[in-house]
Amino acid sequence: MTNQKLDQLFRIDGQVVVITGATGLLGRKHAEAVAAYGGIPILLDLNQHTIDVFAKELEQKYKVPATGMVVDITNEQSIADNCALLLQRFGSISGLINNAANNPKVEDSDGKNFSRLENFPLNAWEQDIAVGLTGAFLCAKHYGTAISENPAGGSIINISSDLGLISPDQRLYMKEGLPIEQQAVKPVTYSVVKTALLGLTRYLSTYWADKNVRCNALCPGGIENGQDSAFLAEVHSRIPMARMANADEYQGVIIFMLSQASSYLNGAVIPVDGGRTTW
Repeated sequence: MTNQKLDQLFRIDGQVVVITGATGLLGRKHAEAVAAYGGIPILLDLNQHTIDVFAKELEQKYKVPATGMVVDITNEQSIADNCALLLQRFGSISGLINNAANNPKVEDSDGKNFSRLENFPLNAWEQDIAVGLTGAFLCAKHYGTAISENPAGGSIINISSDLGLISPDQRLYMKEGLPIEQQAVKPVTYSVVKTALLGLTRYLSTYWADKNVRCNALCPGGIENGQDSAFLAEVHSRIPMARMANADEYQGVIIFMLSQASSYLNGAVIPVDGGRTTW
């Protein structure tokens, strides 16, 4: 990095970056940041039409060959086949953003709140773990191996959460007049998956360090996205900056973590949460 001009530190020109869950709220912002700094975003999701439309938008706006591909990240063969195809088409993979995850909702079902631990279905647990954790492992296994074969290595980013660092404050979801057994809660799988990703980050940060593959975790706070005003007021009171994030406020950290600007950053867990986890 010492010979690189400072004004080029954040450029990732021509680097192929795989992004899972690429058409979700944050996935789109990650992809935009990659494209804006010269990278080639590989958009992985489950709806071909949606990712094709998004890839075209990025290609037209940023003049990069953005590519959308349907890949089920819970299916190892699907990942392996896609990785081989990318290597055949582009020659190398330089980055991976493990962004895909289920976001289990806080909601009632026939008066028996499934979100509560005592009611939480095993199949919901298995599905959430499969997407958010097993999917990240399988992507690291295949795309990460490809990154490790680059002479210059590359970067893996795991998208965790502030709830990978702290417990959800279940008081945010309480409604007056409901007995405790009917009160909604943030389901257990979200915290388990996001915490486990920190362990995966530490493991990967040492596994290929000799090949200059860095792995770091981003822990975003919540994003304001049309929530009820009363809920927002409660959340804001728990954040030193007194607001939730805008969806685009994680892009700078993503580019930092992918680029040579963070060439000595490895195994780091970076909360970007308006200070919430400091309280």
